[in-house]
Amino acid sequence: MATQLPVTLPEVAPADIEERPSHLSVVTAPEVSAEPVARIRGVVKDFGERRVLHDLDLDIGRGEFVALLGRSGSGKSTLLRALAGLDGDTGGELTVTGEVAVAFQEPRLVPWKKVRDNITLGLRRRDAKAAAREALAEVGLAERGDAWPLTLSGGEAQRASLARALVRDPDLLLLDEPFSALDALTRITIHNLVLDLWTSHRPGVLLVTHDVDEALLLADRALVLAEGRIAREITIDLPRPRRREHPEFVALRAELLAELGVAQHDRVTPEGHP
Repeated sequence: MATQLPVTLPEVAPADIEERPSHLSVVTAPEVSAEPVARIRGVVKDFGERRVLHDLDLDIGRGEFVALLGRSGSGKSTLLRALAGLDGDTGGELTVTGEVAVAFQEPRLVPWKKVRDNITLGLRRRDAKAAAREALAEVGLAERGDAWPLTLSGGEAQRASLARALVRDPDLLLLDEPFSALDALTRITIHNLVLDLWTSHRPGVLLVTHDVDEALLLADRALVLAEGRIAREITIDLPRPRRREHPEFVALRAELLAELGVAQHDRVTPEGHP
């Protein structure tokens, strides 16, 4: 069922990323539905007298993987929170069809509940326990259901966060920089896991990230948000697994960095952060 959030507002004036190893099978992207799972028309958001989102229009198709880039303060997380229904004080038309799940930068596991209970927290379905077991197995944590969150590694905690989102069988999966605190090797593993889960479950995905390479490795489409407006949209039509040395990958990286105001010689880290 579509959830519409029309609200009228008053007028107010760092880790290197490697691609999936070549011995792994090619990832086949899920077919994108013509019917969007999220539809945004003329969305605005104000914080006091400051307008953070300016008349945004955006569709996210079911089965589509979209990356949202932008400098800090550009409105990326604000848009994600609006799509998640976490901030209803938003103007314009925002429609999400079906279930929404969010994985944040921090796993946000409740420390006094075991991992399995964290997965089912707030879940209203009769087979919740069985669904949690299945989700934990899918993210490689089948043996960690009875563990306490504080005993998990950073990668395991982020896997648990993905399992908590997955168990809700979302139509729209929102990822708010969930890989940024992970070490390089763990990040590669979680990237591949997300691609596998996306291929299996076919949700529309919106990934908020500062990392240009991450966007190019994972997404079908990259959007650059600047001062609350979509300044650039780039289609990433590259086969998976993707190679950072591929000429088109290199060209797209340069294009996105330029849009973000970062020249190639300005880069001080290898991961594509502006």
